[in-house]
Amino acid sequence: MDRNVIILFSARILRLFCYGFLSVILALYFARLGLPEGQIGLLFSLTLVGDAGISLWLTTSADRFGRKRTLIVGALLMAGAGVVFIVTHNVLLLLAAAIIGVISPSGNEIGPFLSVEQAALAQLLPNEKRTQSFAWYNLVGSFATAVGALSGGWLAHVLQLRGMPALAAYRTVLMGYALGGLILVILFLLLSRDVEAAAAAQTNPTPRVLGLHRSRGVVIRLSGLFALDAFAGGLVVQAMIAYWFHVKFGIDAGVIGSIFFGANMLAGISALLAVRLANRIGLINTMVFTHIPSNLLLILVPVMPTLPLAITVLLLRFSISQMDVPTRQSYTMAVVSPDERSAASGVTSIARSLGAAISPSLTGLFFGVPALLSVPFYLAGGLKIVYDVLLYRGFRTMKPPEET
Repeated sequence: MDRNVIILFSARILRLFCYGFLSVILALYFARLGLPEGQIGLLFSLTLVGDAGISLWLTTSADRFGRKRTLIVGALLMAGAGVVFIVTHNVLLLLAAAIIGVISPSGNEIGPFLSVEQAALAQLLPNEKRTQSFAWYNLVGSFATAVGALSGGWLAHVLQLRGMPALAAYRTVLMGYALGGLILVILFLLLSRDVEAAAAAQTNPTPRVLGLHRSRGVVIRLSGLFALDAFAGGLVVQAMIAYWFHVKFGIDAGVIGSIFFGANMLAGISALLAVRLANRIGLINTMVFTHIPSNLLLILVPVMPTLPLAITVLLLRFSISQMDVPTRQSYTMAVVSPDERSAASGVTSIARSLGAAISPSLTGLFFGVPALLSVPFYLAGGLKIVYDVLLYRGFRTMKPPEET
């Protein structure tokens, strides 16, 4: 296997481990600092807004600035945000770090990494292997998130059992996150020039907007739909679901980490199974017909009267929830020109970040009212089903090359 592919997969594993490691304790950490639920939600929203702006700037210029350089800058922003979150309690400084740095409150991918890495992988691998490689890319990421969530939750729990104050235990997890960012810098330094866009793409005189030319209309339409899906998903980011389980059932960080370990393991397997299904029914059909049942299960989570039932439904939901992810990523790379891949992935990813930016603050407001504690689950599931219907109507006839 190409050395660059191995490095990109290794970076994905480390990064998603760090995201999962942090996500379980992040809301608990801010609550321990004395921030009310509304401010925690606002902080998460600003994290996503800042990520959207920084990532848009980096990804739309990555093919000219250099994909390797872009990844290194993202890793430095990740490490820097972790350091600031450790050393200060000042809300304004935390907000600044959230806006400028790379912090994932959901445990999912954030920053410029996904867009640039996918463009590089699509260039390094043949079309027939694209969806499969993206599925494995998501599988290892989900497994890494699962192990990270388990490790972060239980590390904080064990440290507290040994007498460490909760705030200090949560800071230890943050230290691990910052260290992960520094290791990523080293990994990206090992990439060769094979990951860079072709010289012709870098010097192409065709007028561009946000790095796009011929595929601009398709990318804009996809971006609007992906933003709707992400807005709905932002209502139930992993950190907020963790907080919901803590408030609803009174469980600690260790148990929450175990829940999300299982959830993310199942999500990773579902991403791999999506390849076989996509080969049979196509990318768009796989995206839609697996996503709708997943969202119905999401709506049912808060209806469950006991903790075991709520965990069971959540795990069932995660077992099919990620089947649309590698298919969505592969579809986007397939229907745009090769020299627009970084920009297309960047713009659609930014649309998702912007769509998800507002919703955590709404969830924080809902969580502040006991009677509305479960509303985010209902809203998220319903809006995601609307997205599925619109996606199917708009793109069912636009096939990727391997399906024509």
